[in-house]
Amino acid sequence: MCADFRNLQRQVENLQEAGIDQLHFDIMDGHFVPNITFGPLVIEALRPVTSLPFDAHLMVSEPEKWVEPFAKAGADFVTVHVEATLHLYRLIQHIKSTGAKAGVSLNPATPVGSLEEILPDVDLILVMSVEPGFAGQPFVPGSIEKVKRVRDLISRTGSAAKIFVDGGIREDNIAALANAGMDRAVLGSGLFDPSRSFETVIRSLRAACEAGISR
Repeated sequence: MCADFRNLQRQVENLQEAGIDQLHFDIMDGHFVPNITFGPLVIEALRPVTSLPFDAHLMVSEPEKWVEPFAKAGADFVTVHVEATLHLYRLIQHIKSTGAKAGVSLNPATPVGSLEEILPDVDLILVMSVEPGFAGQPFVPGSIEKVKRVRDLISRTGSAAKIFVDGGIREDNIAALANAGMDRAVLGSGLFDPSRSFETVIRSLRAACEAGISR
């Protein structure tokens, strides 16, 4: 949602050239979160542009209605919120039935324990390190300890799920997140910085990340 919507194809091509691992699409409905972004047509339009994996992060009420449209549009991952459904197991199975990989997201105040029963069935856990809805928010400091608790839970259960962290990630916190057990950072305003190129930001963040892991 931080990209230049007038030039989305060019932005995707530039991000791929800069070495991004995958593309994260913030899907907002103005109900589950107080903002509106876009629907599956944008993913469908961009799918032929790149071979990078697409993650559709559904910050929507009634995500059950949107799993299939986004999977059909070309999403490789569909990530849903624990807080948005009463039937998370059924929803995860629905995602998998489309051929997409399943992700589960936690808002900052949602306890890690809510993942325990579903961990064997999911491919990624998305830890929100800001309140979802808007870019440019400050990083929630407790997110680092939360990532550690998620990593411990994954280790105890033998899950193969990867940990993604989303929100307010910069050079001053990415090393601590990597050291805590984060597998991948979701970058928004920290990447789309008009004063620096994508290549410069990615190089700097990767260096900080590696420093955190090597500690």
